Amino acid sequence: MREFWVSSGHHLSRRDARGELVATPELVTAWLARPELAPPEEACAAERALHASLLADPLRAVGAQDVAALADADARENWGYFLRFRDLVVSAGSIERAYRRLALAERVDLPPLFLDQMAHLILRNALDDCDDPFTLRGGELFFRAQKGSVQQSALLLADQELVEEIEQRKAALMHVAPLTAMMEEDLDVMDAENAWTYWSRSDANSMAMNIGGDARARAGLSRAVEAWVGHLTGLRVEAEAIARLEDKDWRWFIGLDPEGTRIGNALWRGESLRADDLERVVAILRVNFCDDAQTRARLKDRVQERVRGKPFYLFLGCTADRVVRMKPQNLIAGLPLTSQAFAEIAS
Repeated sequence: MREFWVSSGHHLSRRDARGELVATPELVTAWLARPELAPPEEACAAERALHASLLADPLRAVGAQDVAALADADARENWGYFLRFRDLVVSAGSIERAYRRLALAERVDLPPLFLDQMAHLILRNALDDCDDPFTLRGGELFFRAQKGSVQQSALLLADQELVEEIEQRKAALMHVAPLTAMMEEDLDVMDAENAWTYWSRSDANSMAMNIGGDARARAGLSRAVEAWVGHLTGLRVEAEAIARLEDKDWRWFIGLDPEGTRIGNALWRGESLRADDLERVVAILRVNFCDDAQTRARLKDRVQERVRGKPFYLFLGCTADRVVRMKPQNLIAGLPLTSQAFAEIAS
């Protein structure tokens, strides 16, 4: 088995009897090394002491008074969020169980950073046996914001953070070496010839995804969706990217981001999409529950009646400046299931 996404920290965790990841002291220690928590030079003595004590005992109880003693307001906020996150994943028993509870909660009092960290770990676990780089690249959308650009009439997606770093570097070079800046190479776009290089660079997030012009990229995103839903719910689904919604009798959709939700709602109301709306559509996926004996048994009386035997659709969009921020928790909370099914998933 090839290694990938080491930065997720999956190697610092362990699997429980259900195959889900347990938050070990080693994993929590890795989280404590993040720059958001590492005390800066100007940190007060209380913050340094708190950080040091947790490095020595990552799962130790921390009282509200310990956080209140920190001099810096931002530090108090950061530590408050982190400790709630740590306590959640530890008390839940697994990363997946904690994520399901957050996905199905009415309100989530944690920054997106923590949900991204969990999604990274969960999808790494779900795709453990995956040998398709296109699926893994599609999976990056679950925990990394993307920046879109159009080349030769096809939409490309590249890691937003890396794009911003490259743009900053080029801007700095323009002041001292304009020719060098102009000659800097762009990101590689994954294709059949270079896909094999993904294995050595998966943590660099340095390959662009030709979601608009390469069927393998769209199929990769579909396989990632299947793995995500199957791993977190135990329900097998089949997903397929489609060019347009032609189903006149569609019954259900899930928006995978705010723009996807807005566009799906417009179509649900029978409204025609404007040109700028069409430009914001990144992907439409048609999803069916698998028609096998095990899935049928699990779905009995657990699927919304109006959706039984029918596909449902996923809409992924982008902002006006072509930023894609997928919310994979919607893929759990938005499934066309009954309240009984959701209660079972959350348990």
